[in-house]
Parts: sequence; structure tokens; C-alpha cells
Amino acid sequence: MANYKREFGEKPGHPEGSTYGGRLEIQAAGLHAHERNGISGTAAEGADAIVVSGGYSDDDDRGDELFYTGEGGRDPNTGKQIKDQTETAAGNAGLITSELEGLPVRVFYGSESTSEKAPASGYVYDGLYRVVDHWFAPSKDDASLRVLIFHMVKIGSAADVEASEEFPTEDTEPDTEAIEDEIEPGPVGRTETRTERLNRRRKIAREIKAWYGGRCQVCGQTVDLPNGPHAECAHIKGLGKKHNGPDVHANVLCLCPNDHVRFDYGAIYLTDDLKVMNKLTGEVIGELTVNRRKHKIGLDYVRYHRALWVKEP
Repeated sequence: MANYKREFGEKPGHPEGSTYGGRLEIQAAGLHAHERNGISGTAAEGADAIVVSGGYSDDDDRGDELFYTGEGGRDPNTGKQIKDQTETAAGNAGLITSELEGLPVRVFYGSESTSEKAPASGYVYDGLYRVVDHWFAPSKDDASLRVLIFHMVKIGSAADVEASEEFPTEDTEPDTEAIEDEIEPGPVGRTETRTERLNRRRKIAREIKAWYGGRCQVCGQTVDLPNGPHAECAHIKGLGKKHNGPDVHANVLCLCPNDHVRFDYGAIYLTDDLKVMNKLTGEVIGELTVNRRKHKIGLDYVRYHRALWVKEP
């Protein structure tokens, strides 16, 4: 749609639950840019809307939580997946921009979808969602090919609250002596509350930062603030439901804000011998700084993270 004006959020006259006879009607209302594409978005602007229409078997609808398959890699005649999806495809890049900038995404369900939300005919508007994560995964149709999975949650829902949680306040001072991790095979513990909050421990983050003096394990830099050096803790294997990583020292890195974002979005990753790789150039950046007396990094977590972003034999 050449004159489409991309706008984010709710549009007057189109409340949640509104129904539409077809894609042209949604497009004409200025709610989605395309008649056929599932994602309405670009890298520069972000994605303002998606349609869940049952086209990909990798889609997984869980009520207020949606695991949505990206676009691309299909034969235009047969619809069969014939190559890997990429982060540079317009719609995929748009959803990544929306994730980075916190832009809301309108979600529509078509009658062809297998979701319980699917209408008997036409399309229904299910409300605003936000993108909280994305990664590559083997296609369910052909495990040799990779698709992008976008984890989305309905804004204001319990799933949204859980995805937004930060580490709870912890007054305990960091113990900088060597600590033996109890590496639990299962996911981080969850407290049975209304929002099923992740039981994260701020103490681990403080200890990791203390072991490295607040300096990044990748570049060695820190952010100097009036109250001292600042760094961030990054989980190698994510804590979210789809990843279920544990909150233990072996699964945490001390990174500067720049390298934290690069690591979380797959621009850099680690080899088994803890070399830092630049995914964009394929070059070795250097070796990860490791306090070997105290910090035993779990290779299973390193391999899990790498598999999200890099296709290996």
C-alpha cells in the first residue's frame, strides 16, 4: 500500500475485539500495510501490526503469550520452506526494531489460524502486544532449515508483567570469596503468585560484578558513574519460559551495556573455548576474560546461546 502511514498503538474506531471481513478491509483502515504479508513493518520504522493466519506450523499461541514465526524463506508458488529465514527480511527487521524500541504491535487472528482466538470467518483484532525476545530455531517442517521465532506478550497481561520483571532488591553485600555453584538442571525457580514471578536472585548479579570490578568480560570497559563503575549482568541461557535457563553464576556474564545488547541479539557469541566471535564479520574479537578461580562458565549454556544465532553442522 503505497500511501500507508505507519502508526503505532490503538486507532480510534477499532477497539480490541473488532472484526473484519478480509485483509483488504484491515489495510484500508490503516491497521496493516499489506494484503498478504503477515508482518507490517520495516527496519527503519518498526512493525506496527502482524496477522496470525496459520501459515506457519512453528506458531505457538498461549493465550496472552504468542510465539510468532517470522517471514521469508518460502517458495512463492508452493509456500514450502526452502531456505533459512534472516534477520534482514523487512518484516523480521521491523519486529526486531519494535523489540528494541518498545513499540506496540497490533495483533490480528485470521480464521485459518489454529488458535482458539481465531474467528469463524474473516479476522479479529486481539489487542496490542510487545516483542520481548527473538531467536532462530529449526523449522518444524524441515529441521535442516531455520526460522525466526518472536516471543510476544499482550500488553497489560500477567505474561507482560512477568516479562517486565527486574531483579528484586537485595541488601546483602557481595561475597567476593569463591562460590561453588549448585548447577540445577531445571529452570529458575518460580514463585506461585498471581503473576508467577521469576525467583531471581540479585545477590548473584552483585557477586559477578564484584569478581570483574564492574568491567566487561568482552571489551574490558566500564561505565564510570558518580557512585562507581557500572556494568550489567547477562544470562547466557535466558530465564524466560521458552529458554528456562537457571539463575546461577555459571549462566551469567558481566558485560558493558553495548556488549550486553550485542550478546542478547546474537551479534556476538562464544565458542567452546570462550573466544568472542563477531557474527556480522565471522571474525574472532578476542578471548572472554574469565576469573577462573571463582567463575566457572557452563559450556552447555554457551552452546545453547550459540545455537540460537549460528547455524552449525
